[in-house]
Amino acid sequence: MIRFLDLISFLMLWGNALILFLMFRTFLPIRKNAAVQAAAFLICPWLFNVVVYSNDIGSTLLPLLGFIPYIALFYRGGWMEKLTALMVFYPAVLAVNYLMEDTGRRLFFRLTDAPEAYEEWSYETQLLSTSIHTCALLLRLLFWLAAWLILRKYLVQIMKELTVKMWMLVDILLLAPMVSIFTIIYFMPEEIAIVYPICGAAIFSSFGGIYLAAYISNTLKAEYGARELHMKLEYLHDKVGEEERVRSIYHDMKNHLLVLQAQDGHSQEIGESIEKLKEEIEDYEAYYHTGNDFLDIIIRDKLRKAKEKQIDFQAVIRFEAGSFMEPLDISTIFGNALDNAIEASEKVSESMRLITAKASRIHDMLVVAVENNMMLDLPKDAKTSKEDTFLHGFGLSNIRKAAEKYDGQCTTKAGDGKFVLKVMIPIPE
Repeated sequence: MIRFLDLISFLMLWGNALILFLMFRTFLPIRKNAAVQAAAFLICPWLFNVVVYSNDIGSTLLPLLGFIPYIALFYRGGWMEKLTALMVFYPAVLAVNYLMEDTGRRLFFRLTDAPEAYEEWSYETQLLSTSIHTCALLLRLLFWLAAWLILRKYLVQIMKELTVKMWMLVDILLLAPMVSIFTIIYFMPEEIAIVYPICGAAIFSSFGGIYLAAYISNTLKAEYGARELHMKLEYLHDKVGEEERVRSIYHDMKNHLLVLQAQDGHSQEIGESIEKLKEEIEDYEAYYHTGNDFLDIIIRDKLRKAKEKQIDFQAVIRFEAGSFMEPLDISTIFGNALDNAIEASEKVSESMRLITAKASRIHDMLVVAVENNMMLDLPKDAKTSKEDTFLHGFGLSNIRKAAEKYDGQCTTKAGDGKFVLKVMIPIPE
């Protein structure tokens, strides 16, 4: 039975190391060499499963000395990111390991009168000790699994957004749990009630640093996004007035050209020039009316862009029912959807370049659909082999957020060389 429990403990130690390895490589990008990645994982059990004793400088200092070369050798990133990884994981690993081991030890000696020497224990005592140790490892494994599931999205996010100064702010805040956990375990007081809350606070502070970094990232992103949207709104207002003014001028020019064309005595070249100018003006006057002034401008701009890239752009849009939506949300949905469709169309042959945009009211729903042809074969290692093949940045994410703002939803479908984006938004009563 003891051997069986030892085997279970061994597997849980490796499971614990695997979870921490996944958390670590999510926080910091690991080096791409396969041998280096394998070595990084094999070292994890000895690094993350260290046994921590009170008043023992070795069990507290050696993990720190192990973390430093481990991060430097096996992971990429700037020195501030690596320092943050050290200050997040070192206190947490130390505190969790100490709490589980010390709690199990105290529980064992409270339940038994076993002597300190292991050789003097009976089989039943050894079995109880092994059982408690296995349970402690199970609790530790479950703790790190829960931490991984909760923090994973924050770990992925913060690596992409923070600057060096932001990392420095996070590191300053994380300095407290790092120093406190090292000090409290090494200078272990007599009263246990003091140690456990400090270990818990160190764990909470370390994970709180991850959340803080994600919060800073989201705040800055929201601020930049709001600034960009405000600029877009001002642009759309100016564009509406400008379009009306230019259309009025073109309308008058067309009338003047008709008068000139009706007169006799001009040469053939002048007649051809007049005809060419008429065609260009008529093309401009073919202004697309969607029922929304802001959307008219967006569609007009995308039509021009598609024409420049030899893309057949067909639009059937009746958006009068979308008057309840804010102009910036309309711009987010149509602007991102059409930009992505144009980008995808550039990657196919000219004969296949086709974009179809439709929008109308269907019962009590406002339905928007954008369809385009796309590449059939993508590189197997391409990051764009997902369902949203050609989308990148925050385009699709922003479309979804704009739709969800009105209790709507955004869906995508890719297949047979076509990509379809559909947005459905309920129309308020």
